[in-house]
Amino acid sequence: MMYERLRVSTHETQWRCAELREDNARLHYGRFFLAPLLVGQADLIGTVMRKALLAELEGTCITYVKLLDVPYEFSRIEGVKESVYDIVMNCKKIVLRSMIDNPPNFWKGRVRAKGRTIVTAKDITFNHVGIEVVDNNQHVATLEKEMSLYIDLIVEKKRALDRKIPYTLQEGSYPIGDTFSPILNVNYSIHSYIRENEKKETLFLEIWTNGSLTPVEALGIISKKLAKLLRAPFYVNEEEDNKLTNKDHWIPLNPFTLHHRWEIIRQKKTTIMTKAIFIDQFQLTSKVYSGLKKVNIDTLFKLLNMSYENLMKIEYFGLEDVKHIILTIEDYFGTNFDLLQDL
Repeated sequence: MMYERLRVSTHETQWRCAELREDNARLHYGRFFLAPLLVGQADLIGTVMRKALLAELEGTCITYVKLLDVPYEFSRIEGVKESVYDIVMNCKKIVLRSMIDNPPNFWKGRVRAKGRTIVTAKDITFNHVGIEVVDNNQHVATLEKEMSLYIDLIVEKKRALDRKIPYTLQEGSYPIGDTFSPILNVNYSIHSYIRENEKKETLFLEIWTNGSLTPVEALGIISKKLAKLLRAPFYVNEEEDNKLTNKDHWIPLNPFTLHHRWEIIRQKKTTIMTKAIFIDQFQLTSKVYSGLKKVNIDTLFKLLNMSYENLMKIEYFGLEDVKHIILTIEDYFGTNFDLLQDL
């Protein structure tokens, strides 16, 4: 059996590349390792890097497709082999690359094809020179007779977790999702070794991208992002903290403790409404439901009349059971207690 050998620094912790591979234009692979690390550090860093890579990187993709004179998504265009739905899904697969730092809300793209031809991603033109198609051979549609095909596109660049600003839909416009992340998958593993009678760890990080970023670029960008976040100033001067400048503003915070959150719900309850709501209408666990029934709690009104302390005293109930109740009722009334504010 052949064993892989790695050259690891003896003092300075550093990233090194173990393998880079381009399987095709839309599938890139990279394997990196970070060493030396103390016991426990590899898992900590691996978890953070994986979550950051999946959520923090910006990606550019087509989010809306508009076809002229198309009544609905599952119709067909005479002379086109694919259905409208298939054309939309083909557009969704197109991978775009943009290195623009401050993008607008959206860009526009268009496809103009004429004659008996195969339409691919290379036929897309954009209203901005900073966008490029990663794989020009990505199939869009097949025109089986002499005709014209017009497709308008909306292109956006965001993080995977950014909430989209809804685009004003027009007739014949179809949203195709918002999978902005250029990362297809991330995996990490840990290798332990002994150096100078001390146990050390090596973190291995595998990154698969869609080609809009290489694994090296992805690792470099996310490392800089995390370093910038962690370099944020830390203030401990109470006098300074209490001074509000024109760069600061107050933000409302949701209650921190379960006890506080439960009391806020109870303060907003109304008698008529909650008496008519039975607990079997909620998706409670069988343990929680049975425990409440044993103490004759069958309506939301009775439940809201129980203090947090009394909930904790129910036989066989633990913190997780009470938390489940509070989260369920919060979810029923709506996030941020929107419904409760209207009661």
